[in-house]
Amino acid sequence: MKIYGLKNCDTCRAALKALAGHGAVLVDIRDTPLDDATRARFLDRFGEALVNRRSTTWRGLSGDARAGDPASLLAEHPALMKRPVIDTGSALYLGWDAGAKAALGLV
Repeated sequence: MKIYGLKNCDTCRAALKALAGHGAVLVDIRDTPLDDATRARFLDRFGEALVNRRSTTWRGLSGDARAGDPASLLAEHPALMKRPVIDTGSALYLGWDAGAKAALGLV
């Protein structure tokens, strides 16, 4: 199981701690940017919801940059990705909410 996020993100660390017994590893998307195929798979599954429009990175973008397509935005600014994305190998989950925890058998 892989948790895609940032090592300094509290939510990602909470997910990693909760899923440690399941062999979860954190993939820091700043240290190891998503390859095109992985980014496309995430976008196919989550669409525009993958872009975190409440982030500091988003607020720092110009209007023209914000109008770009999500794939380009995420390639240029990995921290724009909503986190964490949890990849179990057979399913993808976005965020660390009650729905994701329940789906992963943690509630």
